[in-house]
Amino acid sequence: MSRDLGHPNPELEQLRSILAARIIAALDIQKLTVRKAQELTGFAAADFSRVRRANLGRFSVDRLMTMLTSLGQEVEVTVRDRPHRKRAAQTASAPTNP
Repeated sequence: MSRDLGHPNPELEQLRSILAARIIAALDIQKLTVRKAQELTGFAAADFSRVRRANLGRFSVDRLMTMLTSLGQEVEVTVRDRPHRKRAAQTASAPTNP
């Protein structure tokens, strides 16, 4: 996971990786080359090449989601609200004033 690699935003990196994997799967299932994907979606073939190489630095989550929907895939987002582990531990160990 990204947390192990010391990335500043591991959750964001993980989400982008998941979306990229889904894009790659859609390309493979539909047997699309990057050029054919470009014709179908209007996104540059170079963008699809970058996704295939996991070179995701220039992609926002929004752009990856749009690429995925342009390939005919439905994107559903679920958000779960829970405290960040590190902050929760700090809050639990903070002294309280009576």
